[in-house]
Amino acid sequence: MDVSAGQQEDLPESVVIELRRTAADLLGHVASYADDMLAYILERIPEASADEELRGLTLGSCSSNLEAALSMVRHGIDVSAASAPVTALEHARAMAGRGYSVDVMLRFYRIGHAYFSERILTGINDSMPDPALALAVVAHLQHYAFAYVDRISSEVAAEYVAELDRIQTQARAARTDAVRTLIAGGRIDLRRAERTLSHRLTGWQTGFVCWTDSDDVDLARVGETVGAHFGSPHPLLVPDGARALWGWVSTTGAPDVAPTDLKPLAGKIPDTVRATLGTPAQGAAGFRDSHVQAQRGRRIIELAGRGAAVTPYAELALVDTMSGDLDLTRAFVATELGGLAVTGRREEEERRALLAVLDAQGGLAAAADELGVHRNTVLQRVRRAEERRGLPANERVAELHAALRLVGVLGPLVLAPEPDRA
Repeated sequence: MDVSAGQQEDLPESVVIELRRTAADLLGHVASYADDMLAYILERIPEASADEELRGLTLGSCSSNLEAALSMVRHGIDVSAASAPVTALEHARAMAGRGYSVDVMLRFYRIGHAYFSERILTGINDSMPDPALALAVVAHLQHYAFAYVDRISSEVAAEYVAELDRIQTQARAARTDAVRTLIAGGRIDLRRAERTLSHRLTGWQTGFVCWTDSDDVDLARVGETVGAHFGSPHPLLVPDGARALWGWVSTTGAPDVAPTDLKPLAGKIPDTVRATLGTPAQGAAGFRDSHVQAQRGRRIIELAGRGAAVTPYAELALVDTMSGDLDLTRAFVATELGGLAVTGRREEEERRALLAVLDAQGGLAAAADELGVHRNTVLQRVRRAEERRGLPANERVAELHAALRLVGVLGPLVLAPEPDRA
């Protein structure tokens, strides 16, 4: 029968009369049908009996939906006027609050429709003496029931999504508040904070920061990659705007964060992403301190405009300490490096050679291995570097080493322009 759901005026009068009589008769047994529908649903959806409140809401939803649909049929109301009963909306909110998926929630309506077809409509067909009339009534009720469920399930799904969004927004706000309190060093109930954050605050805490200039990078996945590297598949992740992410890993022992230990991780970080790691430290204070270091490391990488995929703060600590005032930093570099404090290619080679020798405590062979050049080449570059500097490498060694480290990280930011060699 090709009629729009609810349009009884298109049906023969005899069908309309029987349809309304049948709906009235069914309304007289709604409570019994609702109990039976609940049992039918419980057999097929165990989640419906998770607790008494949810069970009660499921029963209420069965009863209110049956009563609403049958009352509309009885009074000839088109299905387009249907709206979800209060108990159905509350049931959707309860499902969201318990963490069930929207698919599980919508299955209640599919199973409820199946019950209506198997138990109620079959009974009508068997009890009505005129087979043709029974077929017409059952066909219209089936069509109406499908349209009603389709309409109501859309409403409850929307309410489920809205409730889930409210829950997630509240959870995000609570997580953000807990994180900011910890970072600020404020008083906080650690056990409650651990529950809110789903993150253990005892043991070793390693904070990290990831950021990008790209719009098509999933930073949450990058954060999970960092966590997995340290044996934590579910690190604590907190977005910092659209293009940055804060993260923490909690471990029972202090993880290795030396550059060589981070090479496998660096290979898994997208080219458009940079990450800095704080030094691992213990407890709530370590949570704060490691994060602050990761943030300060980000500052240095952004100042320099360059950096490795993953950089531990220990590699940047000296530069961070000495770069609070960039004018003073530039003056210090110029004083200690003299003619080496310019951006030229030759000066860059000579600075690298001098730094490699200082790192190797004067070992030319080790420096040559580090640079991938011959020992004599290193020696020649060091001598030229000393000439440009105006001092031998064994004078003001600590200051020289610090200045070279600053240039190695900050580069042109603390150097004079390349001289005119014409």
